Amino acid sequence: MKIRPLADRVLVEPAEAEEKTASGLYIPDTAKEKPQRGKIIAVGSGKKDEPMELKVGDEVLYGKYAGTEISIDGKEYMMMRQSDVLAVV
Repeated sequence: MKIRPLADRVLVEPAEAEEKTASGLYIPDTAKEKPQRGKIIAVGSGKKDEPMELKVGDEVLYGKYAGTEISIDGKEYMMMRQSDVLAVV
């Protein structure tokens, strides 16, 4: 895969959804929540007045409704702006 986000956008690979709870109960597919954590796969060059603070390999937290879901080579990713990222873990 060779993809390069533009401006202040980043490509994030979401973490896997939890399979079971802390008490050991398995969560069915219909009840799983979207993960809000992921790993940055690619970053853009930033804007003139706002340099890119994120880098490839960073583990990040992002908002529940942040970004756009895209599929590349059968794998799901999230494309979002740097400002949609809440924190680096």
